[in-house]
Amino acid sequence: MRASVPGVPVFLAPPYAGPSDARPVGAGAARVVWALRDGGRDLDANLVRLGAGALIGEHTETVLGVLLVVVAGSGELRTPDRTVPLAPGSVAWLPAGTVRAVHAGPEGLTYTTAHRRRPPLNITPEPGSDAGEPACLLNLVCDACGRLAAERDARYCARCGTRLPAP
Repeated sequence: MRASVPGVPVFLAPPYAGPSDARPVGAGAARVVWALRDGGRDLDANLVRLGAGALIGEHTETVLGVLLVVVAGSGELRTPDRTVPLAPGSVAWLPAGTVRAVHAGPEGLTYTTAHRRRPPLNITPEPGSDAGEPACLLNLVCDACGRLAAERDARYCARCGTRLPAP
């Protein structure tokens, strides 16, 4: 991994009112309202807002652990083993491989996620296969945020929770 390049510190203080933050998040909807964009960064971070009752479906980050910190609202973090209530100040460490889903409560849920910056994708064929990757990976690109899913069978974006296009 290459060394990080010094960047400009970013400070967000409630209530954050950036350009994408101005649009309301409707019931059942989810939106990344802020993301760390500095090209030389060694960290990925997002501020995610879920409308009342919204669900980020079950997904797994297979490469990196994720830190989740609740900023406002309420909801639940669901894993195969348990369901944990979320409220402002809740912190969850989700090691790589943790299967989880996030469900917003009746007033919605706002939280941050942070993890090491994802390494560049190394697309390699499965062992014993000379077929390689499919010619088109567009069904693994999130229409909402542009993230390429690392898993071939991903159904939801691990960054923003949007359902991925059908193959």
